[in-house]
Amino acid sequence: MTDHKTGTREEWLAARLKLLEQEKALTKRSDELARLRQELTWVRIDKEYRFETDEGAASLADLFRGRSQLLIYHFMFGPEYTAGCPICSSIADGFDGFVVHLANHDVMLWAVSRAPLTKVQAYKQRMGWRFPWASSFNSDFNYDFQTTATKEQQQSGAVEYNFRKWDMRPELKAGEEGHWVDGMGVGVDWATYRREFHGMSAFALEDGVVYHTYSAYARGVDGLWGMYQWLDRAPLGRNEGGVWFRRHDEYVSR
Repeated sequence: MTDHKTGTREEWLAARLKLLEQEKALTKRSDELARLRQELTWVRIDKEYRFETDEGAASLADLFRGRSQLLIYHFMFGPEYTAGCPICSSIADGFDGFVVHLANHDVMLWAVSRAPLTKVQAYKQRMGWRFPWASSFNSDFNYDFQTTATKEQQQSGAVEYNFRKWDMRPELKAGEEGHWVDGMGVGVDWATYRREFHGMSAFALEDGVVYHTYSAYARGVDGLWGMYQWLDRAPLGRNEGGVWFRRHDEYVSR
């Protein structure tokens, strides 16, 4: 027996039309935010970053593969991990299918992780993904774009993430006591797991020069998490109490 209010089709339609006006306002606001993102100042990148890819060593400019725009998903997969983060994995499940459309619209989408290329390749094969994935192992890329913290930063309480300084020591203590990492299946302790962060960054290539144009982290990436966009429209919404999902090959068939 549902404890949710029920009613007639006419009552539902009246309420739905009121909600539609708010949805339209949100859509227009979202369009405005997209325009403001595109108007952000571009920052020239002169530092030489090196990546390992299936095709060999590559620079940041090489990742554009002839396109003028590059999107990078900062995938949490540290060198010590035995598998990719399940949160990032569920996000990657969503974008794996549409990278081909972006590539044919002058936009390359890559995942980048600090794990060595051999680990990246093995996990990518396990998951059955097709999107390009580069290793930034032994590169400053993750540190410069605030998606990896050092052990010293963690211990000092001076982690930079999501455009702010963050003291993550209380979270580390709570995580160790609560064993939060156990269900992540990445083969490391909580502190090691939390040295990696997720996010996305955008770049432009113009006249041979690479520019950083945009980055988003934490819930700033929420809109790119396709699974949740569907759940937000389901009758019970996200309906969660913690990490409820698994890697797609870890579910028991139903």
